[in-house]
Amino acid sequence: MLKKLFGGLFRAGDVNAEEMPATDYRGYLITPDPQDAGGQYRVSGWVRKPVEGGETLEHRFERSDVVSSREACVELTVKKAQQFIDDIGDDMFGR
Repeated sequence: MLKKLFGGLFRAGDVNAEEMPATDYRGYLITPDPQDAGGQYRVSGWVRKPVEGGETLEHRFERSDVVSSREACVELTVKKAQQFIDDIGDDMFGR
């Protein structure tokens, strides 16, 4: 929903011209969104969960972790998001 409202707006430091493909993990969709951090890439992204009625819950996360390559950042983002899902689950959506 928010993407439809703000789809044309990008944050400063956004290194993605388009959204990356999502990884399905236990019914959650993890979408990495590496951010430029002065020559390195900050771990950040989205965790989304489709729910009944066609609604999608979403949670934006950004960590302090930075890595030297974009590919390594994407890989670490997915791992960190999977751990977050295992630890927190649906509580991340604050419902």
